[in-house]
Amino acid sequence: EMAWQRVVRRGRPFLIIGAPLLIAEGDRWRVSGIEVYTTRSLLPEQDSIDWLATRAWLSGGAAMAFAVIVALLATRSVLRPVRELGRAARLLGQGELRTRVEVRGSDELADVARTFNDTAAELERHVMQLREMEADARRFVADVSHELRTPLAALAAVAEVLDDEAAELPEPAGRAAKLVSQETLNLTALVNDLIEISRFDSGVAALSLNEVDVAELVPATLRVRGWTDAVRTELPSSLTARLDPRRVDVILANLVGNALRHGEPPVSVRLSADPHWITVEVRDHGPGLDEAVLPHAFDRFYKASAARARSEGSGLGLAIALENARLHRGDLTVVNAPDGGALFTLRLPRRAPEQDGAAE
Repeated sequence: EMAWQRVVRRGRPFLIIGAPLLIAEGDRWRVSGIEVYTTRSLLPEQDSIDWLATRAWLSGGAAMAFAVIVALLATRSVLRPVRELGRAARLLGQGELRTRVEVRGSDELADVARTFNDTAAELERHVMQLREMEADARRFVADVSHELRTPLAALAAVAEVLDDEAAELPEPAGRAAKLVSQETLNLTALVNDLIEISRFDSGVAALSLNEVDVAELVPATLRVRGWTDAVRTELPSSLTARLDPRRVDVILANLVGNALRHGEPPVSVRLSADPHWITVEVRDHGPGLDEAVLPHAFDRFYKASAARARSEGSGLGLAIALENARLHRGDLTVVNAPDGGALFTLRLPRRAPEQDGAAE
């Protein structure tokens, strides 16, 4: 029987082979007790194996690097149109309707790019149509409103005469005269509101800035409309700001009038300020606004209840108030107060910026 073993001596590999010597006695063999061993160096084989391993590592590393480079190039060629599509989609979502992507090749990504371009072109066409329709509608409202002013002025004069004579007219003529007078006033207010809102839409609304004592403007607004006794005020002694007094008066009149009509007493107006902003809070103590109504409080022609009488307002007052606040680079918000009632908060800069705009 042969035996072998690989051993390492002093850092060098060897193969040791050993076998016992047998003595032949006729047809039988007998162990002599002597064993013979030989040693062979495996250093050449080890060197060959190390060389092969080194070549394998180098070849594998080069192949891996080549594969990574090819994969990066392939990934880049695939991801570049995907990135372009993502960027174009973001621009389209931001309103850049003329955004298009370059179509390369004829693969699936190229089909996606063509579809995107077709969709963007169709969307641009529809949006342009909607904008044109909206512009036509605004021009129509503005033109009709201006055309109605002259006949309404004559109607208002006649209605005023009827209103003065209504008490002496027999019923139901007296009641009809009062109704005509009231509806004429309502129609006049609606036309004036439409004209005002059309100025904002057309971009011709501009500020006429003056140094104003807001602490005096608030009671003046209430006094002119006969609301002094119906509204509580909390005003500092003096609070000046550079604002458009007519537009601030419109905002205050709309907020206080809305609170008096739709809220419950007491209605209060609180004025405060810091070095950069003035804040006016108008609130009532009624049930407040329904949570579904709050997001639409400043929408045009929006009314919290469809059952409200037409004479309760045009539905444009709060929208006009918000537009006037924004024209000052301010803001107008509404929340329900914790202890009940709607709380409108008007914030205006103490120094409203000068604007380039058409004169009104």
